[in-house]
Amino acid sequence: MPSPSTAFGSALGPRHRRILHSIVRTYIDSGEPVGSRTVSKLRDLPLSPATIRNVMADLAEAGYLAQPHTSAGRVPTDRAFRDFADALVLRPLGQAERERIYAGISSAESIEDRVDTASRMLTEITRNIGIAAALPASAQELEHLELVALADRRVLMIVATRDRLVRNRVVTLDRALPQDDLNQLRNYVNDNFSGWTLERARAELLRRIDEERSLYDSFMQRLTLLCRKGLLVQDTDPQLVVDGASNLIGLDLHLTREKTRELFRALEEKNRVVALLDRFLDPAESAVRVHVGLSNAHPAMSGLSLIGLTFDLPGGLRTRLAVLGPMRMHYEKVISTVHEISQALNR
Repeated sequence: MPSPSTAFGSALGPRHRRILHSIVRTYIDSGEPVGSRTVSKLRDLPLSPATIRNVMADLAEAGYLAQPHTSAGRVPTDRAFRDFADALVLRPLGQAERERIYAGISSAESIEDRVDTASRMLTEITRNIGIAAALPASAQELEHLELVALADRRVLMIVATRDRLVRNRVVTLDRALPQDDLNQLRNYVNDNFSGWTLERARAELLRRIDEERSLYDSFMQRLTLLCRKGLLVQDTDPQLVVDGASNLIGLDLHLTREKTRELFRALEEKNRVVALLDRFLDPAESAVRVHVGLSNAHPAMSGLSLIGLTFDLPGGLRTRLAVLGPMRMHYEKVISTVHEISQALNR
């Protein structure tokens, strides 16, 4: 019996690949081990069961198929899913789903709402875990500052940056400031620092406060109060939404109860999810990427696949969309959904 490398050379032949991909599709649809008789009944494979059995034996020897039980059919391995995913061609979604995506994204006004809508739509259409993240630029530029007086000496600071992110923060001051005073401070910041990076604007504010400390008029005192509470401090925390983790319940991922708990805990930790996206979604690659088997990222993710991409919105905001689900997912549908939602966000 030849070794796997001599059986196929450097790659699968057309017949072996055709049969392998038919097995993968059948397994995705049924979730059951696939036998040669089932494959021989497929219309696009007019081959005898004996021929298919021989090919399946070759594929098993090469590590593309596994046999869970002695009398059962074969199931694709992660190697088979990788080969299958690499051969897929992007196909457009149906008109109804496309219209639904564009209507949902266009109705969301803020970036935060659009990220939330994108994650929810990824989940609803693919029935897996939808992930959407907006990653602030390393040098965010101020678009507009708004200050709103609240009760109990509190102030709502709203900072809009030119990457179209809006950050809200409520702070409590040492003394109350009336809205008229806050309007004066807001106008000063917007008139002097709109278009500046937050880091540079804050540094200049602090320099001016220190330079005029000898005067220390009431205006600078009020400005100092806000600076002490973090006015114009850059927030690099990503806007991240993970939706549909409950879709993992009921899947046969061959995980112990403890491993299942670990998986859910990992999906609840923002830094773990962001690290997962950083690892597998290279910003230099503009196409949708497919990664099968994520055990290197987390032991409980060995039976999962990640499909996603990284792109920049017109305002410069780096954005990531991804779907996390079992290896036995409908790859074509997921790839098309991720692509379509990215296009809707870019409009």
